[in-house]
Amino acid sequence: MYSSDRLNDTESSSNDTVQTTTPAPKPTIPEPPENEPILPVHTGVKAQEEEQSSGMSIFFSLLVIGICIILVHLLIKFKLNFLPESVAVVSLGILMGAFIKIIESQQLANWKEEEMFRPNMFFLLLLPPIIFESGYSLHKGNFFQNIGSITLFAVFGTAISAFIVGGGIYFLGQADVIYKMTMTDSFAFGSLISAVDPVATIAIFNALNVDPVLNMLVFGESILNDAVSIVLTNTAEGFAGSDVSTGWETFMQALGYFLKMFFGSAALGTLTGLISAIVLKHFDLRKTPSLEFGMMIIFAYLPYGLAEGIKLSGIMAILFSGIVMSHYTHHNLSPVTQILMQQTLRTVAFMCETCVFAFLGLSIFSFPHKFELSFVIWCIVLVLVGRAVNIFPLSFLLNFFRDHKITPKMMFIMWFSGLRGAIPYALSLHLGLEPIEKRQLIGTTTIVIVLFTILLLGGGTMPLIRIMDIEESQSRRKNKKDINLSKTEKMGNAIESEHLSELTEEEYEAQIFHRQDLKGFLWLDAKYLNPFFTRRLTQEDLLHGRIQMKTLTNKWYEEVRQGPSGSEDEDDEAELL
Repeated sequence: MYSSDRLNDTESSSNDTVQTTTPAPKPTIPEPPENEPILPVHTGVKAQEEEQSSGMSIFFSLLVIGICIILVHLLIKFKLNFLPESVAVVSLGILMGAFIKIIESQQLANWKEEEMFRPNMFFLLLLPPIIFESGYSLHKGNFFQNIGSITLFAVFGTAISAFIVGGGIYFLGQADVIYKMTMTDSFAFGSLISAVDPVATIAIFNALNVDPVLNMLVFGESILNDAVSIVLTNTAEGFAGSDVSTGWETFMQALGYFLKMFFGSAALGTLTGLISAIVLKHFDLRKTPSLEFGMMIIFAYLPYGLAEGIKLSGIMAILFSGIVMSHYTHHNLSPVTQILMQQTLRTVAFMCETCVFAFLGLSIFSFPHKFELSFVIWCIVLVLVGRAVNIFPLSFLLNFFRDHKITPKMMFIMWFSGLRGAIPYALSLHLGLEPIEKRQLIGTTTIVIVLFTILLLGGGTMPLIRIMDIEESQSRRKNKKDINLSKTEKMGNAIESEHLSELTEEEYEAQIFHRQDLKGFLWLDAKYLNPFFTRRLTQEDLLHGRIQMKTLTNKWYEEVRQGPSGSEDEDDEAELL
């Protein structure tokens, strides 16, 4: 027994000696450890628990959206047009959050995980359809005519606001007036809080019969502003832990990073949009609308995934892709797919916006807060000052070069209606700030500012317009036109007929011949780019499109008339006619 044990010990020790003296050759492909699989896939009970949790999250989100859709319908039905939908949905989210909190306090249910707002879900699923639909609706030529003014407001204006808010927070912190933060953290917060929600501003400008050029100027600025704010925030985050000797060197590196993100992402989105136009011009899918629509959906999301994969801004890429696809690719589609694309994008964007605003209200009760009154008050003051320094000087400067002047009244409404929305909130949750109390402070302050601008400024916009706009409101009463702040009702009333392409080659050339006032990019676009990237219809294509639309309309009408109340429908139709 002893000898055998000793023999085994000597053999094991000799084996150990051999292993230590003669190292084993390294395999060419290292194998992953057994306890860390390549794909983090759960199996068994854990997989079932994860599936149940995901199912409850999906159910909860759909339930919230369904309740919000009923709320918006009631607003439209009872003509509560003075109340912006974002205000109503956020208020409903707050009430639902309070109700869930009461249920949890009574230990009847625990929905904490379901009501939590996940930043990754926002940036990957909810934000891209909103931004793409915004770019896709910029089909009017006024956008390209005013691209210089729009870029000035969106890029320089947002940067001015970010510097004022970020610099103010940093220096107030150094003076021990508010919570002390580093320069990069202060600038990151200033950048994220500078993203302005365009919904209320655009609805107000439309209702006021503002000049369409000025309307497009504000619309373009508010859409580009979101993308610029996200890029600025990512820039500040990227330089949070950088070891650079001087502040000037840091500034130059940050500027280079921003320019690379901005122009690189815009170029990628533009290139994707042009490729989609060429593909759908030369591959005629007009006779199979399902394939055509599927190809459009693929090209819509393609630039976002590619840009994020190569460390560019997916939001900027998908915005410019939407603008280019609206300008060129849209006119290569059949009439059925053109209408389907418009309505689908609006529906998906509405659901995403509604989900975001509802979860914004729910978030008050969904995670621990750190509230500092002095920090919140100073941040609100800096946000209002930054917006004022953005709007008034730049508008005054632009009036020297514009035929359509921006009046002081419009400047004031632009400043007052600069509401903050869901993007600042999602960016605040996405910031990797340390320690945890700093992250909670930024998240809480962002929620307070967003709710302050949406509920107080958004709710006070209508009284402000009535005070400042007495004469025009009287003329609107004579014309029976009221201010309507319902985005859903304004966007869903009719198909935009000017966005339906029904020009033949001869008609297009005749139109260009008669429009001799085109200059610069508009002339280049009309003369060369538009004919190259879009397909002009032949008379046969035009006839086929009209037959297709007529067939679908007749089929739908027949299905309606075959309902249980067919005879009554005929009587109602005769009475209506």
